[in-house]
Amino acid sequence: MTDSPIPASISDAIPVITPSREFTIDELSQTAGMTVRNVRAYQDKGLIPPPEIRGRTGIYTDAHLARLRVIGPLLARGYSLGNIAELIDAWEKGHDLRQLLGLEQAITSPWSEDVPAYYELNELMAFFPRQMSPEALAKAASLKLIMIDGPRFKVPSPRLFNAGVELAKLGVPLIDLLDILAGVRGNVEQVANALLQLVVRHVFEPQGKNAMPAASEVPHMAEVIWRLRPIADMAVAAEVSAAMEKATQRYLGERMDALLATLKSDQQRKD
Repeated sequence: MTDSPIPASISDAIPVITPSREFTIDELSQTAGMTVRNVRAYQDKGLIPPPEIRGRTGIYTDAHLARLRVIGPLLARGYSLGNIAELIDAWEKGHDLRQLLGLEQAITSPWSEDVPAYYELNELMAFFPRQMSPEALAKAASLKLIMIDGPRFKVPSPRLFNAGVELAKLGVPLIDLLDILAGVRGNVEQVANALLQLVVRHVFEPQGKNAMPAASEVPHMAEVIWRLRPIADMAVAAEVSAAMEKATQRYLGERMDALLATLKSDQQRKD
């Protein structure tokens, strides 16, 4: 998955445009759909080159317009002016901006497909009757299982939240579940860090630490990250399944043996 969707206005602006039309700053800002003040600010930040000065008038071209049409959508996506300056600098040094944005999307896109859910406090209390104490609420917030969002609470991962609800229904204390999750998260983050360090060392930096990738390597880097997502999911799921199997046998096997022995003894007495 090397081609990630990006706003059409960005990709349309990427090809180098031979200057044809000319604009004053007022005409340029109106055509680009932004204020003169913003155009001047982008120029001061080095995001667009200075105009050609003819007499006392600055003359801009289609090249300036193309650059502004790159900047606008990037700002809408949450990039800072500093981030955009770095992207434009990389672009000018020969990197394909579409490929850079594809890599950025691979790196920053959420790994989970969970869509956040929102609940009132009384709804949270209903999910965990007599268990959602101030201590448990603070613990859940510290783990970012729930987050205050105005008058409501945001649940970033409904799947994880619902797993907790089901375990609580079985009788497992909420505060103990939160303690277990805190320990699990630390271990999982350690594994994730170790795995990514291996990928960086052997895939992204084979020529040495901090080696800058060539422009031709950027699509491969994005592809590696997209491929890594299902691989990581499969590996973690397999290890969790194996661990749960061992734990089940360890903690419930003896109970099962004892139950079978009791049933056998009862049957022998009846016989």
